[in-house]
Amino acid sequence: MAHSEETAAVRALASSLGLPGIVDVHTHFMPRSVLDKVWAYFDSAGPLVGRHWPIRYRHAEEERVQRLRDLGVLAFTSMLYPHKPGMAAWLNAWATDFAERTPECLHTATLYPEDGAGAYVRAALDGGVRVFKAHVQVGDYDPTDPLLDPVWGLLSEAGVPTVIHCGSGPAPGRFTGPEPIRRVLARHPRLPLIIAHMGMPEYDAFLELATTHDRVFLDTTMSFTPFIDEMMPMAPGTIARLPDFGDRILFGSDFPNIPHSYLEAVHSVLDLGLGDEWNRAVLHDNAVRLFGLGGA
Repeated sequence: MAHSEETAAVRALASSLGLPGIVDVHTHFMPRSVLDKVWAYFDSAGPLVGRHWPIRYRHAEEERVQRLRDLGVLAFTSMLYPHKPGMAAWLNAWATDFAERTPECLHTATLYPEDGAGAYVRAALDGGVRVFKAHVQVGDYDPTDPLLDPVWGLLSEAGVPTVIHCGSGPAPGRFTGPEPIRRVLARHPRLPLIIAHMGMPEYDAFLELATTHDRVFLDTTMSFTPFIDEMMPMAPGTIARLPDFGDRILFGSDFPNIPHSYLEAVHSVLDLGLGDEWNRAVLHDNAVRLFGLGGA
């Protein structure tokens, strides 16, 4: 499908719901040197990917931003993440610059369990960061690490959410799964978290955390697509529970690192058949409320 056709189709879907556009809480923008390494890892079908995974939107940064604008994406994030100590502060500096030159970007930062994490997280909060990204699988760290305890405390106090990849999909890590997150929330019950990928594949366990913690959300990133349903489908009984979480689920795409079209990512949500009100909340309203996007 040509870009113009995809743009028209995505905009038409939003318009049919009475929405001005979509808010996407899970898109990746990062320094080109880092992104090239991420893409090379996907190209090699590395063990954390687990299968052939072609990158659909392999474009220069300016074109990727413009494509989201063309698709009617009103606000998006710059999800980026370190895999070793000493990276997070540098990535945060890059993300600050990106947000300053990209009005639609929700200013994003990241973190890692290391000395000084509390200081750079505090600096990011003071600088107006709207959302953090944590990647337990790639970072290979325990979210209950004592070095992160002051960080979770700062984020709880500030009320700034963290999109956290903590489920065991597409491949498990040493510290993935619901139990480490359950322990973090036991210590920081007001910590705002957005569980990436609906917690794939531990969907039910992460939904349970949302029932007991009113600051726990989930994003739809990659979920319900044929690509994921081949590996880790959500059970029909779990899908039947999703209307009960209509105010806790946010749309995410994983753009540009997706093996399918953006249109398919949107359809994967709408085709669940959970109703226009649910679709409006997921594609737009919940994120607008969470991030205070009054003009979106």
